[in-house]
Amino acid sequence: MIEFQNVSKAYALGSGKKVLLDKVSFRFEKGLNIGILGVNGAGKSTALRLIAGSEAADKGSILREGSFSWPLGFTAGFNSSLSGAENLRFICRIYAANIPKVLEEVADFSELGDALYEPVLTYSTGMKARLAFALSMSIQFDVYLVDEIMGVGDRLFQKKCQEAFVEKSKTSSIIMVSHNMTTIRDYSDVVLLLSDGQVHIYDDVEKAIAVYEK
Repeated sequence: MIEFQNVSKAYALGSGKKVLLDKVSFRFEKGLNIGILGVNGAGKSTALRLIAGSEAADKGSILREGSFSWPLGFTAGFNSSLSGAENLRFICRIYAANIPKVLEEVADFSELGDALYEPVLTYSTGMKARLAFALSMSIQFDVYLVDEIMGVGDRLFQKKCQEAFVEKSKTSSIIMVSHNMTTIRDYSDVVLLLSDGQVHIYDDVEKAIAVYEK
């Protein structure tokens, strides 16, 4: 379950502030897959970070039930001075995950090789994304948060990510930000359309897409 109660979020700009969410309220029970749409700058990724708890609302309350992943593709939580494996161990302790099991699975899935034991500051953006995705797939969550993750790596790795994600979606819910309408259609039961600080909820995915594409 996820519920926003009069949630507001804004960022300070040189010319004032950008309001992304203005007293937004909604509630979804567990089991629903939610797509999030909006033009660039509408606050899609911010909404996902608020849901994850990695960013706080300025006002209002956010209630969650169940375990939520960090946004897949979000790599800012890594300590760059630690190795990928050391970051993995730290995250496993937070989520009470089996460290040897997760390490084995991440090493296999990420295809990072010896780089897994090197400092994250030496990683490219793609390598960080591989580590983040592999970690997410190796730890079981009730809800997976997805922010345009399907573009990680080369075509073969993207295919592997897609297959792993489909498998996870059989037992967990998904809250997804994507500009790919095929992806939104494939994974969404309902759509949140962000516009001018407000959220519009559509049970009809095709109608949501039509409104968004206008």
